[in-house]
Amino acid sequence: MLKMPLKYFYFLLGLLFFLSTTNAKAQENIPNTSLITFIQQLENTFAVKFSYVDEDISGIQITVPKTQILKDILADLRKQTSLKIEKLNERYYTFAKTTTIDICGVVFDNFKQNTIAGTTVMILGTDIAIITDLDGSFSLNNVPRNANIQIHHVGFKTLFINAEKLISKNQCKTLLLAQFYQALEEVIVYDFLTKGLIKNTDASIELNTDAFGILPGLTEPDILQTIQALPGVESIDETISNINIRGGTNDQNLILWDGIKMYQSGHFFGLISAFNPHLTDKVTLIKNGSSARYGDGVSGIIDMRTKNKITNTFFGGAGFNLISGDLYGQVPLSNSLAFQFSARRSLTDFLNTPTFTQFFNRVFRDDQVTGGGNQIRDIQRDDTFYFNDFTAKVLYDINTNQKIRLSFINTNNILDYSERSADGERETESELDQTNLSFGGSLESNWSNKFSTYLNVYYSRYNLDAQNKAIDTQVLFQNNLVEETSLLFKTKFQFNENFNWLNGYQLSDTGITNKTEVTQPPFVRDIKGIITTQAIFSELSYESPNKKLFARGGVRANYYNNRRDFNELVIEPRLNINYKISEGLNAIVMGEFKSQATHQIIDLEQNFLGIEKRRWVVAKETLKNLPIAKSKQGSIGLNYEWKNLYIGLEGFYKQVNDISTATQGFQNQNQFNDELGRYDVKGIEFLINKKTTDYSIWASYTFNSNNYTFDAITPQSFPNNFDIRHTVTLGGIYTYNNFKIGFGLNYRSGKPFTEPDADTPIDTTFFPNRINYTSPNSSRLPDYLRADASIIYDFNLSSGIKASVGASVLNFTSKNNILNTYFRLNNANEIETIESVSLGITPNFSFRVKF
Repeated sequence: MLKMPLKYFYFLLGLLFFLSTTNAKAQENIPNTSLITFIQQLENTFAVKFSYVDEDISGIQITVPKTQILKDILADLRKQTSLKIEKLNERYYTFAKTTTIDICGVVFDNFKQNTIAGTTVMILGTDIAIITDLDGSFSLNNVPRNANIQIHHVGFKTLFINAEKLISKNQCKTLLLAQFYQALEEVIVYDFLTKGLIKNTDASIELNTDAFGILPGLTEPDILQTIQALPGVESIDETISNINIRGGTNDQNLILWDGIKMYQSGHFFGLISAFNPHLTDKVTLIKNGSSARYGDGVSGIIDMRTKNKITNTFFGGAGFNLISGDLYGQVPLSNSLAFQFSARRSLTDFLNTPTFTQFFNRVFRDDQVTGGGNQIRDIQRDDTFYFNDFTAKVLYDINTNQKIRLSFINTNNILDYSERSADGERETESELDQTNLSFGGSLESNWSNKFSTYLNVYYSRYNLDAQNKAIDTQVLFQNNLVEETSLLFKTKFQFNENFNWLNGYQLSDTGITNKTEVTQPPFVRDIKGIITTQAIFSELSYESPNKKLFARGGVRANYYNNRRDFNELVIEPRLNINYKISEGLNAIVMGEFKSQATHQIIDLEQNFLGIEKRRWVVAKETLKNLPIAKSKQGSIGLNYEWKNLYIGLEGFYKQVNDISTATQGFQNQNQFNDELGRYDVKGIEFLINKKTTDYSIWASYTFNSNNYTFDAITPQSFPNNFDIRHTVTLGGIYTYNNFKIGFGLNYRSGKPFTEPDADTPIDTTFFPNRINYTSPNSSRLPDYLRADASIIYDFNLSSGIKASVGASVLNFTSKNNILNTYFRLNNANEIETIESVSLGITPNFSFRVKF
């Protein structure tokens, strides 16, 4: 492997300041002058005469052409002024106004300084109108010189401007639209924390990756890392493959990509999101009060949608950081057909960077193994690891009312890994191949102004092949295969501007195979479970004419069948109400019942070195015979938003029934019991955010009381494995010219764990012996604290290419956080303590171009 010492990272960081100074020099303005003054200079220089009407050219300012040739000078003036310049003979010329001109502009949001795509540009008094491109730009030819132009976008104040002020010169005019907050109340409550992160009327959180600003510790908008900045969402082990929404497990989250259910969400064993953010149009996070169209996800929903609009021009980008490189783009094939693609590959198998070293240590070397004599064991390791992902999408507009979309995604993680203890006591080799391949299609039809339909079908396949080999003793092979096909059809009828009615049907067929082979002693197990889910749903939405009340209520009926001896009907009511109490103050009431038929069980802790031990199963299959998990949740909250200040407070109660100890990651006496029970979470989430055009600062606090109840375990009630009582986040970002800087601090109280009994730690009445534990989750790890920082510099490489460089540091104080602790018996019948340690100082650097 090539190695990049840490000093080179700081060298790259220095490039930020170098580029800022050189770019500023490159953008020095060329002096302007009045057209009349310049004409007089031309007459003296070239011994010519110009005839013109003073009123036609008075007040016109120009940029002095660089050329010294009269013909080229006049051509440049035509382009800058749209004046008609005619040559009468070798000495005499005329200047006159044309009746039509060419205009262009770029539309920005004057609050966020981001371009606004889809803005309507209309020539008043005519039928001529266009919409701006993805970069907010537009151009029109042969526009009447005295015409007035209307520029309009929902949520912004309409702008009127004379066409002459938009004459195409060397650079198109920048137009700023002011936000119109009354109009935004229908869709958006507040744009908070950073640009592109907004809270909708139904309390869902939406991430717009195009408008995304910066968050501490991130130089790029990693989708599943970004949502962890929000109250109620965190990862107890710093990974995005173990996101806990309001105290739930990761398998209780419904993750959708273009309407396709995803069974793998991360690269590098969960440290990096598997989804390319640069073609993702928006990401919606729902913690409660979800629409009846959503099934599964008893804890939460993460719904990702890629860009869905056909553009007239190609756009794309590319970049790299110290872990991977990627590229993406959209190619228009015609006015009604376009192709979208993205690809990413890790650099980890041929370039060793400081970031890779820290990630590798977090995944493979985080386990500090302490033997019976409290000696840290020296383990030698070797690895080959890389990941890649690819997405593609075909966009075809049959006409303005019917659109077809075809989507494809493939993600891969490949690992060859071995470890050997220095004393030669233990040697193992592991191989892992983790793949997710999915494709789907949709047809969206608008049959009238009031009635529309949507059809979505998909196939999703997740496969995990893993092999663990203890040299000269045993080979263990495991396979986990998930195959799912689904069809969703929904209709929407708009009674009037205030009422709409959603109805639909969904059919899903999920088959999951779990295969295990062991060489010594010989053992083979191959189990496949299948479950079919049929659902119908109906939902009414209402918004009052004065925009004070938004209400959505619906019901979903799920019928589960395993094609053998199991069937169950589950009714799920949903409710979401938002009421405007006074100017800036809103009250929100939400509730939902949900269910799901797929789970992730946690296999033996030692399988594959504890790296990837989760296995998907379906309810009522013969391996674990788990039931359908069911949840119910209610919440009430207040949101206050005035000018640039946002304050949000929400209290909630959630109960999830029919869970198993096999899905909760126990590492104590309850690890292999497979008992059934429930957990109850009571919590409060608070967020305050002050935001201006230059900075945004915020503080959030989350309180959770999360407890299990298992009737067959003593005691019956005890703290949940994900019971994080207190979480505090402080952060701030600052924008100065082209620089964006972010700092953040994350604190949480320690997670519970179970210690061996101090008096009789080993139970010798069993063979083999086992550890004698205290009461479940009666101890707690030390508190967690991490400080992060990031900086990004944006600049233009050319008129059509934008670029950015960024640097970030996770845990820049190098705080040694213990994420998990568990115990095991070694061959000498001594208790070993295994501690999983957080990321150390983790620097990263990125460079991106966008065109």
